[in-house]
Amino acid sequence: MKFEDYIKRKIVKRTTRDRQLIKSIIKAVESDLKFFEKSEITEESSRKIVSNYYDILRELLEAMANNDNYKIYSHEAFAQYPEEIKKEANIAHKFDRFRKIRNNINYYGARVSVEEAKEYKKEILSILTILKEKYLRGEK
Repeated sequence: MKFEDYIKRKIVKRTTRDRQLIKSIIKAVESDLKFFEKSEITEESSRKIVSNYYDILRELLEAMANNDNYKIYSHEAFAQYPEEIKKEANIAHKFDRFRKIRNNINYYGARVSVEEAKEYKKEILSILTILKEKYLRGEK
């Protein structure tokens, strides 16, 4: 489905930019990143850490979408947003991959090895850095 289809179905709504909300989300993202940076990735923690890094990435996309006057109500629509609105197909594909990994963890009890969790964390941190620098530089 295209991003415009999500708008037509009211899964994405046009809204007014809320700078306070954007700042609040960015502050939460930074706080969560500090917390999870201190968290050791073990066999027991790897699933939850990966799931939470995905949530941090989705939250940053939420701030970006608000900055572009959108409110997104679907994780699948979040996957379309960077591709169609920001023309960041590579990031969109990675986000969608992490969405599926997170769904498998949260809904099907999928296991994630320590090595996989470390790699996913590294990839998500790289995406977060790119997005913050390109699209939210002045929004702190």
